[in-house]
Amino acid sequence: MAFVRLLKDLMRDKEFGARVVPIVPDESRTFGMDAFFPTAKIYNPKGQDYLSVDRDLVLAYKESPAGQLIHPGINEAGAVAAFTAAGTAYATHGEPLVPIYVFYSMFGFQRTGDSFWAAADQMARGFVIGATAGRTTLTGEGLQHADGHSPILAATNPAVVTYDPAYGYEIGHIMRAGLERMYGGSHPDPNVMYYLTVYNEPIVQPAEPDGLDVEGLLKGMYRLKASEAPGPKAQLLASGVAVPWALQAQQILAGEWGVSADVWSVTSWTELRRDGLEAERTAFLDPASGPRVSFVARQLAGAEGPVVAVSDYMSQVPDQIRQFVPNEFASLGADGFGFSDTRAAARRYFGIDAHSVVLRTLQLLAGRGEIDPEAPRQAYARYDMANVNAGTSGNAGGDA
Repeated sequence: MAFVRLLKDLMRDKEFGARVVPIVPDESRTFGMDAFFPTAKIYNPKGQDYLSVDRDLVLAYKESPAGQLIHPGINEAGAVAAFTAAGTAYATHGEPLVPIYVFYSMFGFQRTGDSFWAAADQMARGFVIGATAGRTTLTGEGLQHADGHSPILAATNPAVVTYDPAYGYEIGHIMRAGLERMYGGSHPDPNVMYYLTVYNEPIVQPAEPDGLDVEGLLKGMYRLKASEAPGPKAQLLASGVAVPWALQAQQILAGEWGVSADVWSVTSWTELRRDGLEAERTAFLDPASGPRVSFVARQLAGAEGPVVAVSDYMSQVPDQIRQFVPNEFASLGADGFGFSDTRAAARRYFGIDAHSVVLRTLQLLAGRGEIDPEAPRQAYARYDMANVNAGTSGNAGGDA
C-alpha cells in the first residue's frame, strides 16, 4: 500500500506522470491498484467492447485507447515484453518512459528470468516490483506463492539493482535514486533495472527518522535503532518484513537478558555483496592503490559484538555478505519450501521470528563467554523453541 500510494503520486505529476507506465499481469486488486481503473484506465487500443462483471462497483474495469495501465492478463511473458518495450523507448523512440512492472513476487525471476536478461541486453530501464514478497507473508494462497529465493535469482543479472526495503520512506528514497540514476542524465551507468520486494504485511509505517543515513540506505544498510540498554553488545541485521522482528528481539534482549543489541535495516544484501566484491577486485587488480574497505565493514566499524542477520528469504540471501562482515556472523533464513500455517507459526517453523533472533544472539554471546552459559538453554525452554522445524514442509498448492 505504501508503494502504491507513491506510484499514484508519480502518476499525478503534471509534467512527469504521463511517462509512467504501470504494468500488472495479474491481481491488481490484491495490490490495491484497482483505484487506477476509473482514472488512469486500462490501455486497450480498441477501447472497451464488453460489459465488465464488476461494472456496478465504484472501482470497475475501465478500458480506453488512452489508458495508462498495461493489464495483459495472467501473462508474465507478455508483461515483461511490455516492460522491455517501454523500458527501451528512450532509445527506440527518443521518448523516455518509466515502466513499473508489479507482479506476484514468486512469479517474477522464477518464470521470466531469461526475458529480464534479454531486457538487460537491450539496456532497458525501469522498476520491477516483487509484490506480496517473502516466504511467510502469503501462505494462505498455496505454497507456490511462498517466495524465499527471488533476490538470489535477481542477483545473477548484472543489470538488476535489488532492494528489500522495510518501510515506505525507504521505498521513497530508493525510487527517487532510481529515477535519478536511470533518467537523470548524469550517472555513468544508467542502463539498469531497479527490483524492489514489497510485502503484504500489516505494520505501522513509521515516520522517517531524524538524521537518516540516506547514503547507507541507498548503499545497502544503515543503523535504524541503536540500543541504549547496558550490557554485552550485539548487532541485529534485518531486511524487509524482518525488521520489526529484529526490533522486537532488541526489546526482549534488553528487558529479559540484559543484552544491548543495535538494529540495522539492510535494504540490499545484494548491493552490499557487489560492493564487497568490487573492493576485493580492486585490491586484486590494482594492489598499488591500497586496500579498499567494503561498505559493510565501514558501516560496522566500531560496532561491537556478534552479528545476527535475518530475513524472510532463504539464509543464502543474508549470507551474501558473510565474507565482508568483520564480526562473528550468523544468519537466519526461511530455507526449504513454504509452510502452510499462520504467519507466526511459519516464522517459528523456519526459526526467523523475534524469539529465534533472541536465541541465536544469546548462543553467540554465550560462546564468547559474555553472558551466563545457561542463558541459551533457559531461552530455548522459555520460548518453546522445540517447535522450530517441527512438522513437514511441502511444495504443493495452487493459485487461490
